[in-house]
Amino acid sequence: MRGSIAVKPAVTGGESAGLADVVWENARRKPDMVQFLRPDPDIRSWPAQPGAADAVTCRQFRDDVLALARGLIAAGIEPGARVALMSRTRYEWTLVDYAVWTVGAVTVPVYDTSSAEQLAWILADSGAVACVVETSEHAAMLSGVRDRLPGLGQVWRIDAGDLVRVAARGRAVDEERVEARRGAVSGADVATIVYTSGTTGRPKGCVLTHRNIGLDVGNAVAALPELFHERASTVLFLPLAHAFARMIQVGMVQTRATMVHSASMSGVMDQLRRYRPTFVLAVPRVFERMYNRTQQKAIEKHQGRLFAVADRVAVRYSRALDRPSGPGRLLRLARRIFDLLVYRKLRAALGGRCRVAIVGGAPLGERLGHFFRGAGLTPLEGYGLTETSPALATNRPSAMRIGTVGRPLPGVELAIADDGEILARGDVVFQGYWHNPSATRAAFTADGWFRTGDLGTLDEDGYLRITGRTKEILVTAAGKHIVPAPMEDRVRADPLVSNCMLVGDAKPYAAALITIDPQAWQRWRTAHGHPGASVADLRDDPALRGEIQAVVDRANSSVSKAEAIKTFRILPHDFTEANGELTPTLKIKREVVAQHCAAEIEALYAGH
Repeated sequence: MRGSIAVKPAVTGGESAGLADVVWENARRKPDMVQFLRPDPDIRSWPAQPGAADAVTCRQFRDDVLALARGLIAAGIEPGARVALMSRTRYEWTLVDYAVWTVGAVTVPVYDTSSAEQLAWILADSGAVACVVETSEHAAMLSGVRDRLPGLGQVWRIDAGDLVRVAARGRAVDEERVEARRGAVSGADVATIVYTSGTTGRPKGCVLTHRNIGLDVGNAVAALPELFHERASTVLFLPLAHAFARMIQVGMVQTRATMVHSASMSGVMDQLRRYRPTFVLAVPRVFERMYNRTQQKAIEKHQGRLFAVADRVAVRYSRALDRPSGPGRLLRLARRIFDLLVYRKLRAALGGRCRVAIVGGAPLGERLGHFFRGAGLTPLEGYGLTETSPALATNRPSAMRIGTVGRPLPGVELAIADDGEILARGDVVFQGYWHNPSATRAAFTADGWFRTGDLGTLDEDGYLRITGRTKEILVTAAGKHIVPAPMEDRVRADPLVSNCMLVGDAKPYAAALITIDPQAWQRWRTAHGHPGASVADLRDDPALRGEIQAVVDRANSSVSKAEAIKTFRILPHDFTEANGELTPTLKIKREVVAQHCAAEIEALYAGH
């Protein structure tokens, strides 16, 4: 071992508690407190509370969960039965989740963007007996693979009003039966089977218990009281099928904070301005795009130099916060000036009240982290995996170190193996993969540590820094080991770049596949006299290649010659989730990209 750290739990127990119990407790203690806001009347299928079309109080949420739980019992859903749920982020997603937990069944989330093959695999592997889908398109997709799912019984479609009909059928079920089912749920019972997004290979089902999730959320709430409290609010736009967003859902319900469901990214900015959340959460790509677009708008208004100075001031100010002496008088004055000119406008896009952002899923990048903190929006990077319920570590407003993912949460033990892999132990770690004993055995060391598959280091104060993935290390023909993520992050930080993937395994040197940001491309081609051109038309244009070469050169300046990107290809299209090259949280599926771009990769080494 290269080092380890263990943090004493703040919350223990959970053996007898089901995740749905807090819904009844909230209704008893604060019945009129607003638990959810429903901003999308056009997609509502579950009836709104009379007189408060947008708001769902703690009492109303309890009543809604109870009504649907009675319907599930009437429909024959037994304890332990798996119920699949395929939908965008909306109120009905959370309602189904808690109703399933109330009757002791198991929720199996499916991304709403999943393919028919992925949907069929997840439903078949989990043995789902029922499935809730959102749209007619989802229903048609499921119908096309129904012959491969002999165990699947009922399918309910949200936008067709099926949940309302299920609840109506449940009126014949006594409330006492629901109470008996809810009271029988223990912390050891399975709450959910969450399938990994599958950046490599077929998705595996992570089995998480009520205790796994309850203790992870409970300890996260204890560690982050500035975020999770009754006056807190957030607009949730990440897919609830992802463990990161699901954890926030459970934390918001537990603390009676207010959550706004946002089903569409296209309208999320309007919702942020309207509902003015106290914090937001997103994957790093959201913050990269926010920075790039703010920078580009400044350039278009001939304020590019002003933004560049504001950028430097924000970074310098944030770095100074980490020194014992703090920022000097002149730096504080400069920061106040640029707060009036630039930073307030950036925060206004998030509603104006937001001062904290939770960032997970991938590294944000140290410089971008300092920029946002200096601009008054503190990014709290965290770390975890689906298999760990999911959170293992996080920065906190009172204890943060930009460039790291923070210290372990209470109840978590972390270690660094001799080969650099991050290992984890604690009650938040899952028991194993669904019906996959060989994968479960491979996921743990002989002495019970969970192998995360990530590489990292622990500093002297216990802050964890992620350095890469064990499966993503490139070993060149010369035997040089290259961790691609840091270089990819540096290249992707440029506004013109959308994505970057390093290649070079068993090749003579590292090279890169680079895609162009669609919005930045529209501005670039117009500025260079090619208003109607596509990236495919100009990807070999000297001016475009020159700009990308400058970006690559800046990235190369941070590494040794052996680790540098020797050449690159600009791809004619961006990576997308639709063509299978990105996961729903925008991580690159390297194997898929390598297959799709085999000819491009071959061209990078032609003639060598």
